[in-house]
Amino acid sequence: VVYVFTDCVFFFLPGLAFCYSIINGPTNATVLAGSEARFNCTVSEGWVILIWLSNGNPVLTVSSSQGALETLDRFTSQNYTSSNGFTSELIIHNTQLSDSGKIECSVQQAKSSFAFLSVQVNGSLSIKNSTLTVKENETVEIVCEALGWAPAPDITWMTNDSFIDKSRYVTQQSQGSNGLHDALSILTLTLTDTEILTCLADIEALPNPQNATVTCIFVNST
Repeated sequence: VVYVFTDCVFFFLPGLAFCYSIINGPTNATVLAGSEARFNCTVSEGWVILIWLSNGNPVLTVSSSQGALETLDRFTSQNYTSSNGFTSELIIHNTQLSDSGKIECSVQQAKSSFAFLSVQVNGSLSIKNSTLTVKENETVEIVCEALGWAPAPDITWMTNDSFIDKSRYVTQQSQGSNGLHDALSILTLTLTDTEILTCLADIEALPNPQNATVTCIFVNST
Protein backbone atom coordinates (compact mmCIF):
# COMPACT_ATOMS: atom_id res chain seq x y z
CA VAL A 1 0.00 0.00 0.00
CA VAL A 2 1.29 3.48 -0.88
CA TYR A 3 0.21 6.67 0.89
CA VAL A 4 1.25 10.02 -0.60
CA PHE A 5 1.63 12.97 1.79
CA THR A 6 2.79 16.56 1.18
CA ASP A 7 6.48 16.07 1.89
CA CYS A 8 7.14 12.42 1.23
CA VAL A 9 5.79 9.03 0.26
CA PHE A 10 5.07 6.23 2.74
CA PHE A 11 5.27 2.61 1.64
CA PHE A 12 3.58 0.07 3.90
CA LEU A 13 4.60 -3.55 3.36
CA PRO A 14 4.39 -6.45 5.79
CA GLY A 15 6.94 -5.60 8.49
CA LEU A 16 8.29 -2.60 6.53
CA ALA A 17 7.48 1.13 6.36
CA PHE A 18 9.70 3.96 5.16
CA CYS A 19 9.50 7.49 3.86
CA TYR A 20 11.81 9.46 1.60
CA SER A 21 11.99 13.23 1.26
CA ILE A 22 14.35 16.11 0.59
CA ILE A 23 16.31 16.75 3.78
CA ASN A 24 18.24 19.81 2.58
CA GLY A 25 17.50 21.62 -0.66
CA PRO A 26 19.65 23.98 -2.73
CA THR A 27 20.47 27.51 -1.55
CA ASN A 28 20.61 30.77 -3.54
CA ALA A 29 23.84 31.55 -5.39
CA THR A 30 25.29 34.62 -7.10
CA VAL A 31 28.20 34.06 -9.51
CA LEU A 32 30.08 35.82 -12.27
CA ALA A 33 29.34 34.78 -15.85
CA GLY A 34 31.83 32.17 -17.05
CA SER A 35 32.39 30.69 -13.60
CA GLU A 36 30.81 27.61 -11.97
CA ALA A 37 27.61 27.52 -9.94
CA ARG A 38 27.00 24.66 -7.50
CA PHE A 39 23.83 23.48 -5.80
CA ASN A 40 23.35 20.64 -3.32
CA CYS A 41 20.25 18.54 -2.69
CA THR A 42 20.20 15.90 0.06
CA VAL A 43 17.49 13.22 0.09
CA SER A 44 16.75 10.45 2.56
CA GLU A 45 16.94 6.74 1.81
CA GLY A 46 14.34 5.20 -0.46
CA TRP A 47 14.53 7.72 -3.30
CA VAL A 48 14.50 6.42 -6.88
CA ILE A 49 14.76 9.34 -9.31
CA LEU A 50 16.12 12.85 -8.66
CA ILE A 51 15.75 15.51 -11.34
CA TRP A 52 17.44 18.92 -11.52
CA LEU A 53 15.57 21.65 -13.39
CA SER A 54 16.74 25.07 -14.55
CA ASN A 55 13.90 27.54 -15.08
CA GLY A 56 11.51 24.62 -15.38
CA ASN A 57 13.60 22.67 -17.90
CA PRO A 58 15.14 19.30 -16.86
CA VAL A 59 18.93 19.53 -17.17
CA LEU A 60 20.15 16.46 -15.27
CA THR A 61 18.66 13.24 -13.91
CA VAL A 62 20.08 11.03 -11.15
CA SER A 63 18.95 7.44 -10.73
CA SER A 64 19.51 5.52 -7.50
CA SER A 65 20.44 2.45 -9.54
CA GLN A 66 22.39 3.98 -12.46
CA GLY A 67 23.78 7.23 -11.09
CA ALA A 68 23.83 10.54 -12.95
CA LEU A 69 22.45 10.68 -16.48
CA GLU A 70 24.08 13.76 -17.98
CA THR A 71 22.62 15.00 -21.28
CA LEU A 72 23.94 18.59 -21.43
CA ASP A 73 27.69 19.32 -21.36
CA ARG A 74 27.41 22.36 -19.10
CA PHE A 75 25.39 20.52 -16.43
CA THR A 76 27.25 17.81 -14.52
CA SER A 77 27.05 16.41 -11.00
CA GLN A 78 28.95 14.90 -8.14
CA ASN A 79 27.28 12.53 -5.69
CA TYR A 80 27.93 11.90 -2.01
CA THR A 81 26.49 9.31 0.37
CA SER A 82 26.58 9.71 4.15
CA SER A 83 24.62 8.71 7.23
CA ASN A 84 22.41 11.75 6.61
CA GLY A 85 21.34 10.52 3.17
CA PHE A 86 22.28 10.93 -0.46
CA THR A 87 23.52 14.31 -1.75
CA SER A 88 23.47 15.29 -5.40
CA GLU A 89 25.59 18.34 -6.30
CA LEU A 90 24.59 20.06 -9.52
CA ILE A 91 27.49 21.86 -11.22
CA ILE A 92 26.70 24.44 -13.91
CA HIS A 93 29.83 25.13 -15.95
CA ASN A 94 30.55 28.35 -17.85
CA THR A 95 27.47 30.06 -16.46
CA GLN A 96 25.59 32.42 -18.76
CA LEU A 97 23.29 35.34 -18.09
CA SER A 98 20.39 33.21 -19.35
CA ASP A 99 21.04 30.66 -16.57
CA SER A 100 19.72 33.15 -14.01
CA GLY A 101 16.48 32.04 -12.42
CA LYS A 102 14.99 29.09 -10.56
CA ILE A 103 17.07 25.98 -9.85
CA GLU A 104 14.91 23.12 -8.64
CA CYS A 105 15.62 19.71 -7.10
CA SER A 106 12.72 17.33 -7.66
CA VAL A 107 12.36 13.81 -6.27
CA GLN A 108 9.73 11.47 -7.64
CA GLN A 109 6.48 11.76 -5.64
CA ALA A 110 8.04 14.05 -3.01
CA LYS A 111 7.88 17.79 -2.44
CA SER A 112 10.49 19.61 -4.56
CA SER A 113 12.93 22.23 -3.27
CA PHE A 114 14.30 25.21 -5.15
CA ALA A 115 16.71 28.14 -5.02
CA PHE A 116 17.60 31.03 -7.28
CA LEU A 117 20.73 31.57 -9.35
CA SER A 118 21.88 35.08 -10.23
CA VAL A 119 24.52 35.23 -12.96
CA GLN A 120 26.21 38.63 -13.13
CA VAL A 121 28.50 40.14 -15.76
CA ASN A 122 31.68 42.03 -14.91
CA GLY A 123 32.00 44.66 -17.63
CA SER A 124 34.69 47.26 -18.39
CA LEU A 125 35.51 50.44 -16.47
CA SER A 126 37.60 53.34 -17.71
CA ILE A 127 38.52 56.99 -17.30
CA LYS A 128 39.62 58.54 -20.57
CA ASN A 129 42.75 60.27 -19.22
CA SER A 130 45.21 58.77 -16.76
CA THR A 131 46.52 62.23 -15.82
CA LEU A 132 45.06 65.73 -15.87
CA THR A 133 46.57 69.12 -15.18
CA VAL A 134 44.25 71.31 -13.10
CA LYS A 135 44.80 75.01 -12.47
CA GLU A 136 43.91 76.97 -9.36
CA ASN A 137 40.16 77.81 -9.10
CA GLU A 138 39.45 75.63 -12.14
CA THR A 139 36.39 73.36 -11.99
CA VAL A 140 36.97 70.03 -13.71
CA GLU A 141 34.72 67.17 -14.76
CA ILE A 142 36.05 63.63 -14.59
CA VAL A 143 34.09 61.07 -16.61
CA CYS A 144 34.06 57.38 -15.67
CA GLU A 145 32.46 54.93 -18.09
CA ALA A 146 31.23 51.41 -17.23
CA LEU A 147 30.21 49.26 -20.21
CA GLY A 148 28.57 45.84 -20.47
CA TRP A 149 27.54 45.05 -16.89
CA ALA A 150 24.72 42.99 -15.43
CA PRO A 151 23.19 44.22 -13.26
CA ALA A 152 24.08 47.92 -13.53
CA PRO A 153 27.08 48.53 -11.24
CA ASP A 154 27.04 50.72 -8.16
CA ILE A 155 29.43 53.60 -8.91
CA THR A 156 31.34 55.45 -6.17
CA TRP A 157 34.34 57.80 -6.15
CA MET A 158 37.33 58.08 -3.83
CA THR A 159 40.13 60.57 -3.40
CA ASN A 160 43.27 59.68 -1.48
CA ASP A 161 41.51 56.66 0.12
CA SER A 162 38.45 58.67 1.24
CA PHE A 163 34.98 58.40 -0.30
CA ILE A 164 33.69 61.49 -2.08
CA ASP A 165 30.24 62.74 -1.15
CA LYS A 166 27.58 61.58 -3.62
CA SER A 167 26.44 65.16 -4.16
CA ARG A 168 29.68 65.76 -6.08
CA TYR A 169 28.91 63.34 -8.91
CA VAL A 170 26.02 62.27 -11.14
CA THR A 171 25.63 58.75 -12.53
CA GLN A 172 23.41 57.82 -15.48
CA GLN A 173 22.50 54.25 -16.39
CA SER A 174 21.17 52.69 -19.59
CA GLN A 175 20.34 49.19 -20.78
CA GLY A 176 21.16 47.73 -24.17
CA SER A 177 19.20 45.22 -26.21
CA ASN A 178 21.55 42.45 -25.05
CA GLY A 179 20.41 42.79 -21.43
CA LEU A 180 23.68 44.39 -20.34
CA HIS A 181 23.89 47.76 -18.61
CA ASP A 182 26.09 50.81 -19.13
CA ALA A 183 26.77 53.59 -16.64
CA LEU A 184 28.34 57.02 -17.01
CA SER A 185 29.45 58.84 -13.88
CA ILE A 186 30.60 62.48 -13.96
CA LEU A 187 32.52 63.90 -11.00
CA THR A 188 32.71 67.68 -10.68
CA LEU A 189 35.18 69.33 -8.31
CA THR A 190 37.66 72.13 -7.72
CA LEU A 191 41.07 71.04 -6.46
CA THR A 192 43.46 72.78 -4.13
CA ASP A 193 46.17 70.14 -4.36
CA THR A 194 47.31 67.22 -6.47
CA GLU A 195 44.99 64.25 -5.92
CA ILE A 196 44.51 60.71 -7.14
CA LEU A 197 40.84 60.12 -7.98
CA THR A 198 39.42 56.60 -8.17
CA CYS A 199 36.17 55.48 -9.75
CA LEU A 200 34.83 52.19 -8.37
CA ALA A 201 32.18 49.90 -9.89
CA ASP A 202 30.69 47.12 -7.81
CA ILE A 203 28.21 44.24 -8.16
CA GLU A 204 27.42 41.50 -5.65
CA ALA A 205 29.38 38.73 -7.42
CA LEU A 206 32.66 40.70 -7.44
CA PRO A 207 34.94 39.97 -4.47
CA ASN A 208 36.31 43.51 -4.81
CA PRO A 209 35.06 46.50 -6.82
CA GLN A 210 36.66 47.15 -10.18
CA ASN A 211 38.44 50.51 -10.27
CA ALA A 212 39.91 53.12 -12.62
CA THR A 213 42.12 56.02 -11.51
CA VAL A 214 43.23 59.42 -12.71
CA THR A 215 45.96 61.63 -11.26
CA CYS A 216 44.95 65.29 -11.17
CA ILE A 217 48.09 67.46 -11.02
CA PHE A 218 47.36 70.79 -9.35
CA VAL A 219 49.19 73.78 -10.78
CA ASN A 220 49.26 77.04 -8.80
CA SER A 221 48.48 80.00 -11.05
CA THR A 222 51.42 81.93 -9.63
